[in-house]
Amino acid sequence: MSRLSRPVSRRRFLQTSAVAASALSFPTIVSARSPNAKLNLAVIGCGGRGGHNLQQVLGENIVALCDVNETNLDAAAMKAPNAKKFVDFRKLYDSLKDSEFDAVVVSTTEHTHALAGLPALRRKKHLYLEKPISHTVHEARLLTEAAAAAGVATQQGTQIHATENYRRVVELIQAGAIGAVSEAHVWVARAWGRQTEQEAKDNKDIVWSYERPQTEEPIPAGLNWDLWLGPAPQRPFHSIYFPGPKWYRWWDFGNGTMSDLGSHWIDLPFWALNLDAPLTIEASGPAPHPELAPASMSATYEYGPRGKRPACKLTWYQGAMKPQLWLDKKIPQLASGVLFVGSEGMLISDYSKHMLLPEEKFKDYKRPEPSIAPSPGQQAEWLAACKSGGRSLCDFSYAGPLTEANHLGNVALRAGKKLHWDAKQMRFTNAPEAEQFLKMDYRAGWSL
Repeated sequence: MSRLSRPVSRRRFLQTSAVAASALSFPTIVSARSPNAKLNLAVIGCGGRGGHNLQQVLGENIVALCDVNETNLDAAAMKAPNAKKFVDFRKLYDSLKDSEFDAVVVSTTEHTHALAGLPALRRKKHLYLEKPISHTVHEARLLTEAAAAAGVATQQGTQIHATENYRRVVELIQAGAIGAVSEAHVWVARAWGRQTEQEAKDNKDIVWSYERPQTEEPIPAGLNWDLWLGPAPQRPFHSIYFPGPKWYRWWDFGNGTMSDLGSHWIDLPFWALNLDAPLTIEASGPAPHPELAPASMSATYEYGPRGKRPACKLTWYQGAMKPQLWLDKKIPQLASGVLFVGSEGMLISDYSKHMLLPEEKFKDYKRPEPSIAPSPGQQAEWLAACKSGGRSLCDFSYAGPLTEANHLGNVALRAGKKLHWDAKQMRFTNAPEAEQFLKMDYRAGWSL
């Protein structure tokens, strides 16, 4: 029996999951490319995740670097000393001729993802864009359509999509290991958002309301605060927004836990069940706040039949909310996980391990032969697609609909009602007033 097909006990599953969650590392590129095959890359966003992405593409020819924080920019320039430096990505695009670059890597804050990425697609340049690819549903649709029109290689920076565990889960579900799947549940422990007072006490967090501060703090040396704000409304600098991940909580800059971790965790059922646009979306949680995403919430998506697959429901839970089966302790008590419920059994997974339930029923189950090839890593996969003319597994034809669906969970919460979604027309047939949350108004000087 192979390592992949060996049954995993409940105790072992919980132990290995806990270890993996605390020490997750992503694949590292090992490049053996000929110098003649190098791409000319522009890198927008060089700190944090951007610094990691830059490290993964250093085997290529870095021709331009951009970051609103000159400390990050200078550190990146030490690794790519021949690259031109910019603090404003609009000027980067204005300055570079089409012949000077082939592709762009964008790792900025969420509210500038589309604005930094869309110009590359319009100039028919390959694009690697960190997750989620957009700040709004409208932006996600524009990026998806632009990528299709450009015919270039795209990739959303969802590193977990490149792991072996996700591939094996997809194969099991699509092989019918647990029969027809009618439900999927996704829960995460993270609670980036406005907490209730009780949640704050439970999390030992003294700042529980996160109301917009009325005071101003000194702008950190090297940071261009106006460019960091970008298309968002002007406001004085305060450390409640910066550095990340503080900004995730604020609607003007991010979408809380939903769009961030939804890109990683909902990715698995989205892939395995061939999901696309939901028919309806309904959310529950605290009363919506005009400026802040919630710490705890849930959202339920209804999907119609897809080929031979039956209609199904997908429910997302974050923070204090969990599936009923988890609360009843009828499944392993993973802090974060994905549960598929089928006609013949269940499958539970986290980032690194999965198991079929009930264990006794599946102890002798013979797994299908692996059919999804190993990934060299999310960035390497994209680089190969740029050069070969192939496609990445998380390109915008896939990541665009995934991002739209994730954003729609927040839209339903903010709208306060069940929404019936006409994906083709991008409208809610029962709640046109909720369409205000599909896009954002940009500050003067910023546009798509």
